[in-house]
Amino acid sequence: MKRTAASIKADIAKGAFRPHTALSNVALAYYQSDAKAFAKTIFPTCPVNLSSDNYYVFDKEDLLRDNWRRKPAYGKVDPAVLSEHTESYACQVDQMIMGVDRIRQTDLTRRQGPASRDPRIQRTRTMAGQASIHQDVLFAKHFFKSGVWGHEEKGVDSTTPTTGQFIKFSNGNSDPVAFIDDRKTVMEENTGRMPNRIAIGVNVFNALKKHPAILERVKYGGSTANPATVTENVLAQLFGIERLTVQRSIMNTAELGQAANMKYIGDPNGFLLAYATDTPSIEEPSAGYIFTWDMLGDGNIMPILNYDGEPGTHSEFVEGLMATDMKKTADDLAMYFCEAV
Repeated sequence: MKRTAASIKADIAKGAFRPHTALSNVALAYYQSDAKAFAKTIFPTCPVNLSSDNYYVFDKEDLLRDNWRRKPAYGKVDPAVLSEHTESYACQVDQMIMGVDRIRQTDLTRRQGPASRDPRIQRTRTMAGQASIHQDVLFAKHFFKSGVWGHEEKGVDSTTPTTGQFIKFSNGNSDPVAFIDDRKTVMEENTGRMPNRIAIGVNVFNALKKHPAILERVKYGGSTANPATVTENVLAQLFGIERLTVQRSIMNTAELGQAANMKYIGDPNGFLLAYATDTPSIEEPSAGYIFTWDMLGDGNIMPILNYDGEPGTHSEFVEGLMATDMKKTADDLAMYFCEAV
């Protein structure tokens, strides 16, 4: 039956007609994929009961020394020394709050629009997405930049790099596989641990995908139907690394009201080579740890809470909390390489 103005008016009066001012099956939300978050892909998360405390460090020099001696007749050898000291962590609480206008929400609810009309769901999703951004920012600040690690090298265009330099991977005369193997050997000789993690910037990854030394190693593994391609997994196998991640997450660095300034969070031209455990350990070292504290004591490391606004505001708030300390725990178990392209 053809609708008329009169029939629509009658349905509205009976409550049978509900006009939609927004589509119920589509909305535009630039939430970033969780797969792009990199903070927790390199170093393990260590839950802690206290916001700050100490942990033991047993000195590498004593653990890796040969202290066995020939027993003298009728005597004994001197006791071996195992030195130890403590380091500390301190988790600081970060917070995010978003408001909900209940008066405006009345209209949105009555319109029966899309699921995104529920501001609590939308704000919780926003907080979760920005929590990943915040953690990636902290990771980049504490681990993925120049000036953090004792062993740092800078890429140069020259084919005769000096101490503290290497040939940029964007230069066809470099050999990334041989270079990584050499630096892995240096770390293993110094610590007894072979690096098992590598985090690379986007521009470094793009350069490696088209590097002649890389392509030469993979070209015979393809066919016309399935040509050889350089992926994260392929690079991990070529480098002999258990875990390789590309730092792809982005953020807007502009303040509210300013023009957007979108950037990669991690240095797109750098990469980090490190040894780390999968989980916290008392018998294994790790270049870094992400200490996390459940500040409310309920085991939730990122609680999301709701509370009412002041009387007369007709508002409520959604609050998120997290407390972490991203700490370098073993300087000799990581190497940072800047300006790699």
